[in-house]
Amino acid sequence: MASPILVLRNIYKAFPGVQALAGVSLDLYPGEVHALVGENGAGKSTLIKIAAGVYPPDAGEILFEGRPVRLEGPRHAAALGIAVIHQEPYLFPTLSVLENLFMGFQPRRGPLGLVDWRAMVQRSESVFHELGISLPLDLPAGDLSAAQQQLLQIARALLQDARVLIMDEPTSSLSQKEVQTLFEIIRRLRDRGVGILYISHRLEEVFALADRVTVLRDGQWVGTYPIGEVTPEVLITRMVGRALTQLFPHTPHPPGKVLLRVCNLRRTGLFEGISFEVRSGEIVGMAGLVGAGRSEVAQAIFGVLPPEDGFIEVDGHRMVPRAPWEAMEAGLFYIPEDRHRQGIVASLSVRENLTLAILRRLTRFGLLDLRAERALTRTYQERLRIRVADLDQPIATLSGGNQQKVVVARGLATQPRVLLLDEPTRGIDVGTKAEIHRLMDELAAQGMGILMISSELPEILGMSDRILVMRAGRLVGELRREEATQERIMALAMGLVSENGPGMTDTRREVG
Repeated sequence: MASPILVLRNIYKAFPGVQALAGVSLDLYPGEVHALVGENGAGKSTLIKIAAGVYPPDAGEILFEGRPVRLEGPRHAAALGIAVIHQEPYLFPTLSVLENLFMGFQPRRGPLGLVDWRAMVQRSESVFHELGISLPLDLPAGDLSAAQQQLLQIARALLQDARVLIMDEPTSSLSQKEVQTLFEIIRRLRDRGVGILYISHRLEEVFALADRVTVLRDGQWVGTYPIGEVTPEVLITRMVGRALTQLFPHTPHPPGKVLLRVCNLRRTGLFEGISFEVRSGEIVGMAGLVGAGRSEVAQAIFGVLPPEDGFIEVDGHRMVPRAPWEAMEAGLFYIPEDRHRQGIVASLSVRENLTLAILRRLTRFGLLDLRAERALTRTYQERLRIRVADLDQPIATLSGGNQQKVVVARGLATQPRVLLLDEPTRGIDVGTKAEIHRLMDELAAQGMGILMISSELPEILGMSDRILVMRAGRLVGELRREEATQERIMALAMGLVSENGPGMTDTRREVG
């Protein structure tokens, strides 16, 4: 049997007030896909940053190809053959694909050391052929789709002769078709002997790709298992330290009065003819493929992308929101899909992020009432079980799941009648997902109306009372909870059934 290409043995790492890793071990073999799973805050990110040379371990040993190494930084790790494919691609958006591929290690020619552009093109085309992909070399990297940016990172790693590829949530922004393309490339890399460490919160991906899986919990190693010897239920229990009896704890309630009525919204090139209702005590799911216009509709309702035509009614009051503050005053709040760019202010503290939307309410005589702000922040910290050492620590130091809880808490602090949730559990662990779902169920039981956009069909099916389906900027179907299936939703989203009328489809008759 081959020897491990990378070994992390008994790794410890602490930050001020936090023991991030305590005695964690992991080994990776050539030609293996090794999944790393655990809740947010379990230590996954810290471990892969140590493997990539970003952090030095406080204690423990790193072996590469059987030899102990002390990584002096990311450049040293890359020189050895360790590459990281980040969830958020680190690219130069204004430079071309070709320039990004060779940034930092351009081949040179001649006594003057001129950049050998011809060699760069030839090597790029060779790697693209090997991966079975095609990217325009002269296109600015910022113009690439999320999937193309992931492929660009993989090609760059292979150009540097990577022996170890660490992939951190690589599918979080990809459509299902793009995910399948990525999986084919991962299997191709595995077959050529690359060792792949794969981090994902999506257990279906772990079971589709991995040969082995390592579980971390609270910074400690729980176990490493051949994928054929565990089930999703076993992994979840070992990740969260308890049996997770219900991932989708939604109890349908008789809907009350209409809280949100959307009437014929249109914005050229994004969506048109959008009409639907959300009632008190109801969770309405909105499904569709990437690019269908779901997020844009939610942003129009909240005033981020004001509609060109149509209007909304909130609790019977008609309005056309032109700015988010107008929507908030009416009783709406929007939790954005991209929490890093739209949800948090990374330089501010947890407390400051949580109260951003209600500063006027906390201000007296032009001064912020810090005592009231701290009391309110502690209330929501306890209610949402936000794990934080200090409410004044930068929000950027929190795990992704806890950052998401802060964003949700900010919305609840505005006391909305209707909550617009855009991919509320993207990029967070299964335990935190269950907590978010539990909170949604509680809010609906208290009479709030919720519009939930999600690309995860189990979440749509498990948490929705009704399901709206969008395709190409139009609503093409509505399904009741009891009649909805993944097949029916996908048939509508992909246009595999004919439309009945201008925007809606009678799915009960046409999909059976």
